[in-house]
Amino acid sequence: MTVAAATEPLGDRLRIAPAFVATATNDVAGIETGIEAHYVRSEGRYVVRTIVNRATRDDFDQDALRRISIAPIMQAAVPHCIAFEAVDVDLWTTVADTTAEEGRLVSPFIAVEVVKRGMKEERMAVVSLIYGATALAGLPPVQAVARELDVPHRTASDWIMKARKAGYLEGMAYIVGRQPER
Repeated sequence: MTVAAATEPLGDRLRIAPAFVATATNDVAGIETGIEAHYVRSEGRYVVRTIVNRATRDDFDQDALRRISIAPIMQAAVPHCIAFEAVDVDLWTTVADTTAEEGRLVSPFIAVEVVKRGMKEERMAVVSLIYGATALAGLPPVQAVARELDVPHRTASDWIMKARKAGYLEGMAYIVGRQPER
C-alpha cells in the first residue's frame, strides 16, 4: 500500500487507508489466508469483515486450518496503512517505510531521542505512531510503546494519556482487558 491510499485523517499528523486487503501464506501448512478490514471510527480500529482461507496444495494441514490467527496478519498489514507527516518536513510516509528493523515500528535511534527531556512534541508524534499501528490492529498499545521506547509500563501509559489529551490519538481506541475472539 502507498501513502496515496491513506486518505482518512486521524488527528493532525496521521492518515490511514479506510480499508485494506492483506494476504499471508503459510508454506509449511499449505494454507493462504486473506483478510479484508475496514476502519470503523466508532470503534477506533480496523474491523475485519472478510476472512478467506484456501489450500495452496492438495496435502495441506487440515488441523492448522482450524488454528489460523489473523492477529499476525493485522500486525503486519496495519503499518502499511498508516501515513504520517514528518516533523518539520512536508513529506508523508507510511509507518512501514520508516521501520528500521524487523518487528520494530521505530528505529532505536529515534526511540533514544524522543525519550529525552524537552522532546515533548516529537515524543507525542512517535507515541501516536506506535499507538496507531498497534491499536488499529487490535493489539495492546501500552505494551508496544513501553517495548518500542524502552520505558516502564507506567511511563508508556502516562505518555499515552498525555497524547490523548493533546489530541494526538483522535479516532483511535483500544479497549483494555481481554479482547473478544475474532
